[in-house]
Amino acid sequence: MFRVSLRSWLILAVPVVGLLVLTYSATTSEPRVSAEWQVPAERLQDSPLPAGGTAQLSKCGVDDWPRPVPRGKGERSKAPQLVLTSWDAYDPGTKSPGKPRFTVHAAIRTGDRPLLLDAPLAKGRVTVDLYGPHGEGSRASARGLTATVVDSGYMGKPVKTPASGSFRVDPGKELLLDVDVPAGAVCPGHNLLDIIKCSPEDTNDSADCPVLTLTLADPAIRTYRAETTGDSAAGSLSDRLVAVSLEPDTSQV
Repeated sequence: MFRVSLRSWLILAVPVVGLLVLTYSATTSEPRVSAEWQVPAERLQDSPLPAGGTAQLSKCGVDDWPRPVPRGKGERSKAPQLVLTSWDAYDPGTKSPGKPRFTVHAAIRTGDRPLLLDAPLAKGRVTVDLYGPHGEGSRASARGLTATVVDSGYMGKPVKTPASGSFRVDPGKELLLDVDVPAGAVCPGHNLLDIIKCSPEDTNDSADCPVLTLTLADPAIRTYRAETTGDSAAGSLSDRLVAVSLEPDTSQV
């Protein structure tokens, strides 16, 4: 099992920001398709996942901009905020029970007021996208997932639902959560254990490594933003939190 620190990616990114800006400045509104990943004559179809949600296999090989188009105002605000903390792949091997898994670890932070989120957290409203480097396009994509609230222990055990039915995020605190990427959401040519691999694997350049995007939607997020901004037109505000592991040129978003 391994974990990749988000802080490590950011440190590695510093010397290559200029190169990444030039690379992404040529991005158009049309999805880019990798020359290395051969798109089949008939694009793969999205399919339901056994535990719920949808595998977005139609995105395989398509290199969208990592951050999705905003669903309203406020998605880039710092309160509330979704932060990627790490991710890990686990292979139980042949001598241990269980199956391989890939888990994204994140945290929700709030501003100067508490944030209440109904349990189960963002049920059916979580999306994970993972893009390979060098224009490879999507390696895995799933929508309609549900996050699991976990404690701060090393293995992050699930937290029981509070008697109130809601999870509370207090100022200065954070709500930790895990999202498992289903095996069925991985594109052909990859598996849960290699989707995060860099190319080349021994690189020190973040441009050689995948980018992960996590989104989470909840009506309470829109309400919180409306109360913070005093915006009477709450419908214009986004109900979604978005976290991207590395954004080369945020001026385009």
